[in-house]
Amino acid sequence: MNIPFLDLKAQYQQIKAEVLPVVTHAMENGAFIGGEHVVGFEREFAAFCGSRFCIGVGSGTDALRFALLARDIGPGDEVITVANTFIATTEAISQAGARPVFVDVDPRTYTIDVSQIEARITTRTRAIVPVHLYGQPADMDPILDLAAHRNLVVIEDACQAHGAMYKGRKAGTMGAAGCFSFYPGKNLGAFGEAGAVVTQNEDTARKIRMLRDHGQQEKYVHLMEGYNGRLDAIQAAVLRVKLKRLAAWNQRRHDRAKTYNDLLSGIAGITLPFEAGYATSVYHLYVILSDRRDELCQFLSQHGIATGLHYPIPLHLQKAYAGMEYTKGDFPVTEHVAERLLSLPLFPELTDTQMAYVAEHIKMFLHD
Repeated sequence: MNIPFLDLKAQYQQIKAEVLPVVTHAMENGAFIGGEHVVGFEREFAAFCGSRFCIGVGSGTDALRFALLARDIGPGDEVITVANTFIATTEAISQAGARPVFVDVDPRTYTIDVSQIEARITTRTRAIVPVHLYGQPADMDPILDLAAHRNLVVIEDACQAHGAMYKGRKAGTMGAAGCFSFYPGKNLGAFGEAGAVVTQNEDTARKIRMLRDHGQQEKYVHLMEGYNGRLDAIQAAVLRVKLKRLAAWNQRRHDRAKTYNDLLSGIAGITLPFEAGYATSVYHLYVILSDRRDELCQFLSQHGIATGLHYPIPLHLQKAYAGMEYTKGDFPVTEHVAERLLSLPLFPELTDTQMAYVAEHIKMFLHD
């Protein structure tokens, strides 16, 4: 049996009859930038999140960069975040002109360890970027309380958490802005690159709209220098079709994760994902911990099971950040999990038979 890590072909078959006409409509009408599909998606995704405003942009990286710039974060500023994330989180900080400052992660949720944030605050700290990792929100209340006390901006990296809940609130709606990626493999994925920012603040939304479109307030009226970071109409049309199914897909992911938990519970040699009591995860990824991660990954591959590594080299140990002078041992929890985390196949169309096959081979490996 061959089990893909993610099966976008199966998802496409579900929506093919609806998505082809809207894409064809955009092409036949020459509507590629802006227009009804972009406006419609922004309205619908804002409603889905429970936010006043949504601004479609070109990628999740654009979303993070523009959100920081819209809150006047730039050269000389420091932004606190984690090293256990994809580099887009810190690229956006650096590209805004600021400096990322890392803290370690919680050993159970793998999201930012809120108890360590305050010690990293300096006179240059302007913002905190918590990452809602693998589909689970970070513990936001302590972050928001600290930010309010120290006059800091909170920008949520919700690029893996479309629809995730924190104490009844949607991920992305608690800070000054929430940033989403619609990369094809995300819970809500486009047919290419796409992203969005949600915010409750009208001025922040206005600035992001200008930043994504060369600083234009209206055509050929530039109030600032901006970027070419728009969401295109075809991607927006695809996202509108998929958004109607997102809640059901997220529930299916949650159910599939519970099935994995049932199949894999009590097995010595692996640690299963921990879903915090304050959160409802949307399981963008189902990530286990194993001291024999690399051997297990190879064994599963030999038996037709694709897996993923998210993320095997923490950002503070990447060559891209060598100039920051972090060294191995600075963030022990991050480094510990980076060497052991393995993402199993998880997507809404994953069958019980496929999951049983995955579990059977994990048991086979660990009992060898």
